[in-house]
Amino acid sequence: MSERFAGKVILITGATSGVGRATAERIAGEGAKVLLAARGREAGDALSAGIRAAGGEAAFVSGDVTVEAEAAELVRQALSRYGRLDGAFNNVGAPTAVHPVTEIDGEAWRADLELNLSSVFYGLKHQIPALRASGGGAILNSASTCGVAAYPNMASYNAAKHGVIGLTQSAALDTAAAGIRVNALIIGGVDTPLSRGLARAVPGVTEEESWRLAENMHPLGRMGRPEEVAAFAAFLLSDETEFITGAALAIDGGMTARL
Repeated sequence: MSERFAGKVILITGATSGVGRATAERIAGEGAKVLLAARGREAGDALSAGIRAAGGEAAFVSGDVTVEAEAAELVRQALSRYGRLDGAFNNVGAPTAVHPVTEIDGEAWRADLELNLSSVFYGLKHQIPALRASGGGAILNSASTCGVAAYPNMASYNAAKHGVIGLTQSAALDTAAAGIRVNALIIGGVDTPLSRGLARAVPGVTEEESWRLAENMHPLGRMGRPEEVAAFAAFLLSDETEFITGAALAIDGGMTARL
């Protein structure tokens, strides 16, 4: 595999499962020093140990990126351990309030926005100065097909993911002169533990029925694989995409074309 990330330090949040984990393993295999961030220490320590055993460089820091001070601490840890920061993948997010808009209370609304939008804001706020000090770099934010379309009973998640795209574009304009690129991934359904859990939680249908319905929403007729998204994420974090910024790029099996 190439060494296109040799000498680069990349921070990944939501790093211990699904797309985050696959991306961490991918870019570490291409020479990156990866700072892994998530809430679960056991899974994080195991992932960082596995990357090191495979010949890569990784460290894990437990943190809750819905808290600004903890998002800032992740950047400080990257600088303390590796002396610089060249890129970040803000990858935390999940729908939490699955109700009609009239049934979402204020607490649930705020929790969904904190997890899916404010976490990205806190990351950008503290990552950008570090990237500026390194001479530039790339930031990638996880959006969703919910960022360009909407689904019923998911008002707060739809709003948050639309917000991620607007925030991404604003940050890209603010930082372009500094050589910092900021893009968003419009991710369709991906076969992850989170997606499997959501399928089990759909009322009135079996997990298998729910999964088949989700697959059929994609013109390609299946869910994505974490490794497929990781390959695209790695490309956007690399120096091969120096003329791409402020973009919301789909990897969704054709879902947004249908929507």
